[in-house]
Amino acid sequence: MTTTTLAVLVPLLPFLGAAAGLLLGRSAPGFVRPLAVLPTLAALVLAALVAARQGGGRALDAVTELTPTGSVPVELALHIDGFAALVAVLVGTVATCVQIYSTGYLRDDPRYASYAALVSLFTSAMFLVVYSGDLMVLLVGWEVMGICSYFLVGHYWETPEARAASLKAFLVTKLGDVPFLIGLLALATEAGSFRITEILGAVTSGSLDHPTLIALLLLAGVAGKSAQFPLHTWLPDAMAGPTPVSALIHAATMVAAGVYFVARLLPLFEASRAAMVVLAVMAAVTMVGSALAALAQDDIKRVLAYSTIGQLGYMTGALATGDRGAAVFHLLSHGAFKGLLFLAAGVIIHAAGTNSLAAMSRMRGLRDRVPDAYWTMTVALLALAAIPPFSGFFSKESVLGAAEHVATGHTEHAPGAAGWTVLVAGLITALLTAAYATRLWLLTFRGRGAEAPDHGRQPLVMNAVLWVLALPSLALGGLAFRLLPDWFDGQDLTPTLTTSVLGTGVALVGGIVTYAAWRHTTALADRTPLGAVAAHPEGDAGLVEAEAIAAHRAAYGDLASAPDPSDPGRLLLGPVHRHAAAGFHLDAVYATLFIRPVQAGASLVRFLDREVVDTYVRAAGVLPGLLGAAVRRAQTGNVQTYVSALLAGTVVLAVAAVLVAAGA
Repeated sequence: MTTTTLAVLVPLLPFLGAAAGLLLGRSAPGFVRPLAVLPTLAALVLAALVAARQGGGRALDAVTELTPTGSVPVELALHIDGFAALVAVLVGTVATCVQIYSTGYLRDDPRYASYAALVSLFTSAMFLVVYSGDLMVLLVGWEVMGICSYFLVGHYWETPEARAASLKAFLVTKLGDVPFLIGLLALATEAGSFRITEILGAVTSGSLDHPTLIALLLLAGVAGKSAQFPLHTWLPDAMAGPTPVSALIHAATMVAAGVYFVARLLPLFEASRAAMVVLAVMAAVTMVGSALAALAQDDIKRVLAYSTIGQLGYMTGALATGDRGAAVFHLLSHGAFKGLLFLAAGVIIHAAGTNSLAAMSRMRGLRDRVPDAYWTMTVALLALAAIPPFSGFFSKESVLGAAEHVATGHTEHAPGAAGWTVLVAGLITALLTAAYATRLWLLTFRGRGAEAPDHGRQPLVMNAVLWVLALPSLALGGLAFRLLPDWFDGQDLTPTLTTSVLGTGVALVGGIVTYAAWRHTTALADRTPLGAVAAHPEGDAGLVEAEAIAAHRAAYGDLASAPDPSDPGRLLLGPVHRHAAAGFHLDAVYATLFIRPVQAGASLVRFLDREVVDTYVRAAGVLPGLLGAAVRRAQTGNVQTYVSALLAGTVVLAVAAVLVAAGA
């Protein structure tokens, strides 16, 4: 079987699995789980075969015209280089793990069949984006992922949070997709083709007249899809969906699509220095802002959501320095450890038996109850914090090294200002990332909140998937930076001494300071009455003052539901904590600038329609009614009345005729 045929089957198999799952979900429920897992697993195997055959060598190109368009042709094209081959393997790996994990996580869910089918369709769409060599075909996968995310985030549609989150995700990403589509059309018009290879050829030859405008339009779509400032606000709210969906969206699909798109068309963005600076600023604001917000969140999934936004900021920062190898390297390692983090969080939530206990301040005694999640999440958090020798260290250092090269003038792929912006923001974010990773670990596994109900050991498939993803989180980085240059255009990914020392140093400082703050707040809490209640929820009431107990009961209902008083986030952030916890009030800003004016305009239109337009419509109906009523009153049925009226009318007409004749 040819490599082209294998590549076509990769997105096709999950698509067919999704269609079969939707058709047979009700009539043959026994086939639902095999149809969810096996097509995705087969697609992973085929993607691995495609990667092995491609081998980091010359890109595989295949094309056939779908239908004559009369102008710019739309073609079913494949363009598989080393980047595409490896990203497809990542997508297949995470999607397969999510499908297997979901068989245990959602085993009692009545809508599992539709859920699994949508996950398969989501996976198929991302495969299409990765392998596509035509931008219009890529756009199909891009939009299919958007509608799948709408349905999957709103899986628990009975809750208002899920309904609001799914609608917000759809609308915010569509807000970026409108200029994105305009940019695609403008790009194809100037290049004369939707084919990626021909577009890059046009960029190289200087045939594009407006590269800056096109690049900025495309960046709007990238910001929406990859949750970058200022269109990132949908991603934290999307945590209302099932946790495996969060793992899929954050690790291998949806948000990765925007980064991958820029990596595909990086020469286009490099043709505009202004676009590269905008990309660098967007990445810097996203990195630092999301890390501060993550340090203030209480819900474990929202911490991870803001973490994803920040790590995507690293990837866009690498692209802003002109190094797509570093960006995709971090995309691969991040996919492994972020998928692991979300699935481990799912085990914790599953152990509690309810999604409402994802608040870290309510967690207690979880280390011994979920040992698999404890050890694997520890590995993933160390990778997230970029501590050597875990995978995140090598990929994050490749980003910082690329920024250093640009900042010091060793490369001309991007302006020096872009390099300095990414480097400084990246180091600050490394400090904050280690801080919120340490805080998450301490509050989750050494927390002193209410002890959640014990729902027994988790299904074997859930714990097994955690260990599968723990392996690349631990070992991928050390192997990859030696092997990946052959796949990534020969780019050197070896960590540099300067950024390695700086990055690791600030990460260690962030972790140590957070641990010290946690020890301080713990000791302080033990000396307060309410802290004693939290530390000894079943202890002797004589240990605390009666007033503290009464206040606690009024606030929490019972002594067993106290929040953890030892959260170091408030101490570290100080007065910034309140604003960071609210995402720096960006939703409120958008509501003031955009939503309320639109609502006010809609109210004005409704008023004018009801009070002005409807008034004329109602009058047009009332006037004939009044005339009809007057005429109806004249219909008395009395013949003498009719004869009298006829005589009176005749007299009036005669008098009028005489007057007219006299006047003449």
